[in-house]
Amino acid sequence: MILVDTSVWIDWLRQGTRPATRILDRMIDEGEIVLAPVVVQELLQGARGEAQLAELRAYFERLPQLMPNGKTYAEAGALYARCRWAGFTPRSPHDCLIAQLALEHGVQLLHDDRDFEAIAGVETRLVLMRE
Repeated sequence: MILVDTSVWIDWLRQGTRPATRILDRMIDEGEIVLAPVVVQELLQGARGEAQLAELRAYFERLPQLMPNGKTYAEAGALYARCRWAGFTPRSPHDCLIAQLALEHGVQLLHDDRDFEAIAGVETRLVLMRE
């Protein structure tokens, strides 16, 4: 299973061709994709109207999600703090939550966001998917 970050989904929705998006195209057909609830939130926030919101909701509700719990949020907060102590402040605390979900579920993370590279430098157990 591969946890896909919002950054990749946005390019995919725009029919982009970035390397991570090409990986996502292949993985969708194999049924190996999972989501984080916060990724669904971020994607729905970007809807341009009711019709697109309904379309996005229908598509992403079909995909399996890795559900966080109280410990997930606490560990994500600790990861954010450890990043700051290492001299890097993630632009979004959501990225630490997504990274923590990948860690807890033992899945790789597919992204197109430089913050995950830095987070993986702090949390070396985080496995980032590469081409």
